[in-house]
Amino acid sequence: MAPNSLFAILLRSRWWISFAIAGAIVLLALALLPPDYKLVGALGATPFFAVGIVALVRQLNAPSPARVQAMLDLAAAQNWSQFSATLEAAWKAEGYTVQRIGSPAADFRLERQGKTALVCAKRWKAAHHGVEPLKLLDNARTAEGLQDAVYIALQPLHDNARAFARDQNVVVLQDADLAGLLAKAKSKPSPSA
Repeated sequence: MAPNSLFAILLRSRWWISFAIAGAIVLLALALLPPDYKLVGALGATPFFAVGIVALVRQLNAPSPARVQAMLDLAAAQNWSQFSATLEAAWKAEGYTVQRIGSPAADFRLERQGKTALVCAKRWKAAHHGVEPLKLLDNARTAEGLQDAVYIALQPLHDNARAFARDQNVVVLQDADLAGLLAKAKSKPSPSA
């Protein structure tokens, strides 16, 4: 789904907005359409109702802002060994095959259902995220013929880096999305030593 499509925007918005749009479509259909077409017109609200349900479920399952901040603070306090192990456990909990790679451009290769992505995570604590590490990641992705690349950051990216990531379709994982991923590592039982 395109990130700026109507349904993508509604999925990121509060759940009740989709329900309000669905209700407005139903009311307009019942008020303005001829009797033979009222039901068909009202059914046009179905996609908005479905998006509202998906948004509601996502928002109910989303961690609270305090929980997000606690997860990000924990990530900031970890060293690379701890943070990389947490990421690896979280991705494995999501069903990915995780391979650590020693490239200056990427730290992990993720595979699931025939799709592969490169991930740059080692600069997660950097105070400034410029465009250079994103260019390295994008070049490595292109060299391997992959479509997906992920950059992990605790701090916001500079405007030029954010624009580069958007233009090159590099997913920037931070804030609530990063906290949600890290929480999956905690929910997975740790193997006994």
